[in-house]
Amino acid sequence: MRTMGKQIFINICKIPLLLLFLYMFICSLDILSSAFQLAGGKVAGDIFKDNAVLSNPVAGLVVGILVTVLVQSSSTSTSIVVSLVSSGLLDVGSAIPIIMGSNIGTSVTNTIVALMQAGEREEFKRAFAGATVHDCFNWLSVLVLLPLEAITGVMRLMSGAVVESFNIVTGENGPELLKVITEPLTKRIIQLDKAVIVGIATGQEVLRNKSLIKVWCQTRIMVSDISVSGTHLFVETGLSDLAVGLILLASSLLVLCTCLLLLVKFLNSLLQGQVAKAIQKIINADFPFPFGWLTGYLAILVGAGMTFVVQSSSVFTSAITPLIGIGVISIERAYPLTLGSNIGTTTTAILAALASPGDKLAAAFQVALCHFIFNVLGILLWYPVPLSRLPIRMARFLGEQTAKYRWFAVLYLILCFLLLPSIVFALSMAGWQVVVGFCVPCVAVLLCIVVVNRLQLQKPHLLPWWLQTWDHLPLWMHSLKPMDKIITRVTLCCRETRNNDHSRTSPEDLPQLSECEAEKNLAPLAQNGPALIYSFETETGAVFDSLNGKSSRL
Repeated sequence: MRTMGKQIFINICKIPLLLLFLYMFICSLDILSSAFQLAGGKVAGDIFKDNAVLSNPVAGLVVGILVTVLVQSSSTSTSIVVSLVSSGLLDVGSAIPIIMGSNIGTSVTNTIVALMQAGEREEFKRAFAGATVHDCFNWLSVLVLLPLEAITGVMRLMSGAVVESFNIVTGENGPELLKVITEPLTKRIIQLDKAVIVGIATGQEVLRNKSLIKVWCQTRIMVSDISVSGTHLFVETGLSDLAVGLILLASSLLVLCTCLLLLVKFLNSLLQGQVAKAIQKIINADFPFPFGWLTGYLAILVGAGMTFVVQSSSVFTSAITPLIGIGVISIERAYPLTLGSNIGTTTTAILAALASPGDKLAAAFQVALCHFIFNVLGILLWYPVPLSRLPIRMARFLGEQTAKYRWFAVLYLILCFLLLPSIVFALSMAGWQVVVGFCVPCVAVLLCIVVVNRLQLQKPHLLPWWLQTWDHLPLWMHSLKPMDKIITRVTLCCRETRNNDHSRTSPEDLPQLSECEAEKNLAPLAQNGPALIYSFETETGAVFDSLNGKSSRL
């Protein structure tokens, strides 16, 4: 009884520490976003400035992905788009693909968080699957809705009809409840003037040499009002934006990784035995028959509400990723929660748009509404029917691959968020005909491979003999094992080179022993048999060679 009471007391004491680590984790995400904006914010503004490029839907999609990855904030990229539309530099039709891209780019954060659980294979498998289900949903939605929007303009027409139907008046910003808690710490570390990025995007060249770091003064700057309510760590360092960004990037990643590892350990220690089973049963349980189908939609509402409270879909999805990894939340439950977070972040954007000035209100509200409609249509495509929940199956496949080959997670990040968007962007510069000519065959081949794989598993007799298996193809065409061998070999070579560098000793550092002294010291070993002599032969001969320049051997 005393042991049980002691354990309960220890668990209660762990809860404040758990909340502290969660607070530091959320703050580190905020600082990480600021670091990315300092390192790439002006580049993002330059990308948005080329309006001729943004008129291409595919280029606009890629720009939305790359800019959101650079600034680590879909709210920032969306606010830039709203400014461009309200100033007349960009029309709503061209803004919609950028909004779609920002939806994809913002999901990179929780995928990076999943990498921190790579130490344990099964946890990494679940965490990576739970993180990438967000990516898969966004990519699949874009593959369907971007061509549909380019052909019919359905989202532009729907949002335009809503704006015209309602008498929308200027309101106030939505409540930033999480900011009230995190800003006392994050504002002491760094504060940014995000209006500089918007100004560069809208063509204000005078702002190109202006720092994103806020400098405290009592005058009115042309971009924004600068407060005099306090200071921050980097206010007078004299460092460039890039240098401060890299410092914050390294420190925030270190704090992020540390807090995440400690969160996982504390959660594992708290959620053990019957407690873990009870929590898993409550979170992953469905309503009684015949209302079980309502559980997922309730989870969507919960995800939307939680995201509205914390004002960030990245924070919410990153916070549930460790819980997915340790098995508290199943991927089937995480999927609707993630869909709800997509809805929640768009309602925040709508409230922010309602706070725009009267002359910018209609355009800002229409862009924010397009973001909302995109996510709602995506949910209608990939959630109501269980067979249509392809993101779950895709995420499970990605999780299994990362469990086998841990380097696959890094390859996935580079491929999906940098390499593939860059290639498509380069092709889009040559015209939409080139993009269609390249992408359509690639997508068609990919779909054929998926269908054949499914038939191979379930109904192989429907396929001709040469499609019932891929074994007749070279191994590298249907397996990652050849690449895994190459990466393993390169890793081992790097380790051997490093070990050789550490173990290499100059002749001056060797003990000054004569050959006779060395033989005398090795005499007891010789009595134990020739096997021991043979094991020392090479090393002793090398010592003699370095000392006397001879080729003698023992």
